[in-house]
Amino acid sequence: MNKTIDDLANRWLKRQPDGLSQLENRVLQSTLERTTISRDTNKAVAFHQTFGDRLADTIARIGGSWSFILTFIAFLILWTAGNVWLLSRDAFDPYPFIFLNLVLSMIAALQAPVIMMAQNRQTERDRIDAAHDYEVNLKAEIEIMALHEKLDELRHGQILGMRDEIVRLADLVRQIDERLSQQQSPS
Repeated sequence: MNKTIDDLANRWLKRQPDGLSQLENRVLQSTLERTTISRDTNKAVAFHQTFGDRLADTIARIGGSWSFILTFIAFLILWTAGNVWLLSRDAFDPYPFIFLNLVLSMIAALQAPVIMMAQNRQTERDRIDAAHDYEVNLKAEIEIMALHEKLDELRHGQILGMRDEIVRLADLVRQIDERLSQQQSPS
């Protein structure tokens, strides 16, 4: 059973081979070679990450956590309570806490673009995962169609075998009937 990518493209994808994408060609090739197509996309993405990418992901992961939010709320409470208490004795940042507002603005100005960078990379990872999922699903569909084809061939072979057996048995019954007829007619 020598199959080619052209045969598989026509049979299972109902398309001409020159109309296939690179991904579909790779899936059909792996089907012919009977190799797996799944892979760990996280390893591939992690391999190409720069130090800045990893740093941005870490900052986004920490900045979007409950521990960061609760720690920051505690810091704000300490800052305001400390300055209100110190207000009577030469406070560092007296009410309305202008320096605290400046620090918060700078943190927000730096944190927002870093989180956006991490989100953009996550979007790219999601695209890679979606393409890989499509590839694996297409391979699974092709393998299922191939199994159905094999089962249909087996069933067809069995039906032909049963038909031949029925013809043989019918012939045998006819021969037995002829013998019985011959034995009964001379008497």
